[in-house]
Amino acid sequence: MAELLFNTIPSLDLADFTNGDMEKKCEFVQALGEAYNSIGFVAIRNHFLTDELSARLYDAIKKFYALPDSVKQKYEIPGLAGQRGYIGKGKEHAKGCNTGDLKEFYHVGQEVLDDDPIKNEYPDNVWPEEVPEFKEIALDVYRRLEKTGVQMLKAIALYLGLPENYFDEKVKHGNSILRPIHYFPIENPDTVPADAVRAAEHGDINLITLLMGASADGLQVLRRDGKWIPITALPAQLVVNVGDMLERLTNKKLKSTIHRVVNPPRHLMNSPRYSIPFFMHPRSEMNLAALSSCIDAAHPKLWHDITAGDFLNQRLKEIGLKK
Repeated sequence: MAELLFNTIPSLDLADFTNGDMEKKCEFVQALGEAYNSIGFVAIRNHFLTDELSARLYDAIKKFYALPDSVKQKYEIPGLAGQRGYIGKGKEHAKGCNTGDLKEFYHVGQEVLDDDPIKNEYPDNVWPEEVPEFKEIALDVYRRLEKTGVQMLKAIALYLGLPENYFDEKVKHGNSILRPIHYFPIENPDTVPADAVRAAEHGDINLITLLMGASADGLQVLRRDGKWIPITALPAQLVVNVGDMLERLTNKKLKSTIHRVVNPPRHLMNSPRYSIPFFMHPRSEMNLAALSSCIDAAHPKLWHDITAGDFLNQRLKEIGLKK
């Protein structure tokens, strides 16, 4: 199939998959697969997150990030490798880059409510007492994005010729992370390193990422011909992209596209930007060994076998969150 060059990402209707007839469902699966084959990103409407709930979460995180640094740092817990709670300014950098990104963020993780032993792998969530509404809103958003992600993975499984429920048990109580990000204002650009950006170019670690509409422009995707294309998550849509784990599982049949968040023009550096991605991870024991159906003479196996847990630990070290 010829590679598609695009100036925007395809927009698909998830209702065609969840509520549509078999013909619409098959069309959704094919369109999703083609996009992930060539682009790695799609925009999805008719998902399970409401605009009202999204707005409430943005209001809550703006309250938190308006707090003094000394207050926010109460929720930065040593020893958690940034997997729960607050992560301070400049603490994370892209793989292969030593300069910290111009951002701070907060991590909300999986809450296991039954007797699944995987609960022992996860630290407790950390909730800021100064913004009491954050917990209820964030957990509701988490569950709705997780539900949407499960449906996306069902479609991906069908595209790959796997049973529709292939990913279900692998992501049940998976190590997924909701990450409200604040790209903080820079009053004097001369005070930051010349190569510092809001988020340096990178691929996501996980299976898929679901991104709520951001508060400002800045997200760019690297097209196959080397051109950077601006991407905006519209209010009623989620941008859903392939992560490195899914790329590895499919031997690069599905593409984890490099993306970044660029700085605004110098005169707008004092403006904040907020963004809330949901990184959908499987359980730690999931084997990321390439599917046999994705390996042939023309596509030899690219990576050694590794579990999702080991891969995550490796990458957390590479981006500076784990020692």
